[in-house]
Amino acid sequence: MSAIEIFNQGITEQNCGNSKKALTLFNRVLELIPNHVDALIKKGNILGKFGKYVDAISIYDKVIEIEPQNVLALTNKGLALHYLAAYDKAITCFDNALKIKPNNVIALYNKASSLIKQGKVKDGLEVLERTIKLDYSFKYKAKFDVDFEHIKTNNDFKKIIL
Repeated sequence: MSAIEIFNQGITEQNCGNSKKALTLFNRVLELIPNHVDALIKKGNILGKFGKYVDAISIYDKVIEIEPQNVLALTNKGLALHYLAAYDKAITCFDNALKIKPNNVIALYNKASSLIKQGKVKDGLEVLERTIKLDYSFKYKAKFDVDFEHIKTNNDFKKIIL
């Protein structure tokens, strides 16, 4: 079986919710093609899903070494850092992604979340408002996001999400 076939099988397994089997298949692809960026990103995503954020970050670092402009790797690394409460480093990753793709709503939303989690509520709300202007669906996401739980009563937050 070729690396492409194994990769596609991994995608199918991942889509079916079989993350462990998908991880095994992506690892097989990486044995054949060590710098297969898509397999690396998928592997990082699965590791993150399993809560292995440090391992996921090392995978995303490898992708960024191969493709420094890879917005997905930068954003996903930022998310993993966010989950580790390394908000400054997460924001740096989101900012690097935004230098490449300024209106990336995923990077913007997560930057807002990291800013708010680190106590920079005013700055975070400005970024959140920009995100919602670009993609209205983030208004509803923010309304129920646990990262914003501690500012639910903030009047500026209410204005943005209501």
